[in-house]
Amino acid sequence: MLAARSEVQVDNELVRVTEWRLAPGSATGHHTHGMDYVIVPVVAGEMTIVAPGGERSKAQLAAGKSYFRKAGVQHDVLNETSTEIVFLEIELKP
Repeated sequence: MLAARSEVQVDNELVRVTEWRLAPGSATGHHTHGMDYVIVPVVAGEMTIVAPGGERSKAQLAAGKSYFRKAGVQHDVLNETSTEIVFLEIELKP
């Protein structure tokens, strides 16, 4: 798999905002979220989520429809589609 591209847009004492771009065939790599976070999809799409034990699930993204997750989530995010996935990750600092 190719590596997803990320660009930190804001990083201050309150939040870190990162734009993620997953080209077809790319992945974020397995990671653990150390902070609560909000995902804001920029485009509609479908991500494949791989849990630490290898379980796979699909997540449907709708442009502009955000969702929240608590710190501690562990996963790899893959783009197994033919179109680019773009979303903003807003991490909430304690």
